[in-house]
Amino acid sequence: MQSMNETPMANRFTIGLFGRRNAGKSSLINALAGQPVAVTSEVAGTTTDPVYKAMELLPLGPIVLIDTAGLDDTGELGALRIEKTYEVLRKTNLALVVVDARDGITKFETEFIYELVQRKIPSVCVLNKCDRYIADEEKVKGIRELIKIPVVSVSAQDSTGIDQLKEQIIASSNYEDTQPELVGDLIRAGDIAVLVTPIDSGAPKGRLILPQQQTIRAIMENDAVAIVAKEHELRLTLERLKAPPAIVITDSQAFFKVSADTPRGVPLTSFSILFARQKGDLAEMIRGIKRIEQLKAGDKVLIVEGCTHHRQADDIGKVKIPRWIKQVTGGDIAFEWASGAHYPKDITQYAVIVHCGGCMLNRREMQYRVEKARDQGVYITNYGILIAYVEGILPRALQPFPEARLALDANELQ
Repeated sequence: MQSMNETPMANRFTIGLFGRRNAGKSSLINALAGQPVAVTSEVAGTTTDPVYKAMELLPLGPIVLIDTAGLDDTGELGALRIEKTYEVLRKTNLALVVVDARDGITKFETEFIYELVQRKIPSVCVLNKCDRYIADEEKVKGIRELIKIPVVSVSAQDSTGIDQLKEQIIASSNYEDTQPELVGDLIRAGDIAVLVTPIDSGAPKGRLILPQQQTIRAIMENDAVAIVAKEHELRLTLERLKAPPAIVITDSQAFFKVSADTPRGVPLTSFSILFARQKGDLAEMIRGIKRIEQLKAGDKVLIVEGCTHHRQADDIGKVKIPRWIKQVTGGDIAFEWASGAHYPKDITQYAVIVHCGGCMLNRREMQYRVEKARDQGVYITNYGILIAYVEGILPRALQPFPEARLALDANELQ
């Protein structure tokens, strides 16, 4: 369970450790964390699944270190482990390429670093085990000239060079290049934002779901006021306010009632649309709605959720969205599902992808998914956008976002 006192993983600066088996990645993550969070062994291939460690590293603030399996793993299981490692790479803000100082840089590392450059992922080469194999300055200089990224010599075993590595991590991290505002550009200090959060059988006991938590925090960070109400109390809440709120933000599934109860002059949107804008590409997802209109019998739709959860009898992804799409198209549409870190490599078989808001995914991962859809010629849209469209209120739900409205108007003109 995500505590409101903890920074969500999706909002942490993500540092991935990559390299061949037995390069000392697990020992290095332990040295960086200052505690044994990963199992270490002289046996190659000890790390199978990625290991996550959340911590603070100033001035970056909240970060998450991710230890991965060796990129040179072998066999059928090894291929699966490498696939999981590349899933980590998709969400990585900074890559540490860990190299055994005895072996030095090989073609394997240079090719991987080239891939990092192609993906525009900042990276640092870490020459590990320098307590056993001293890498003299000439050798380090030669490596630096070869791979064109910073190089730091360390010993994860006795923590030699770890402070220098942390300094290089900070220097190489464009941590000020943060993701766009969630609500900060929609409100001003002193404004009131009303959040509509239905409480039903699918809501977790005793807590708000993550998008609601994060939106409340974002409102507070902008010195505004958050008022939280259930959908059936919204009308009363608005009547008791001395002045209209700056915005009403609702759970998408309550869109229809909330739209009816919110005065036309008050901006209205949903948590899902806010996250689509912050993490992905809102205009691209608006364009995806046009493809929903064109679905015909036999077309396949992929429904994607960035988390895994226990599905309810009337689950939004499994039941409601397929039902709404069938209502729009009237056709016999085929549906498939993906959740968590899994995202199919080949998505060309799908006519359209309907993605959740992505609150559990970081911006780099979400943008990877949108770009992959674009590259493979597949339209992609979002839960909240789809629901607003089905309810006939999409133009109103996009009122706070002029660029998205332009994309919608362009769609309608085509």
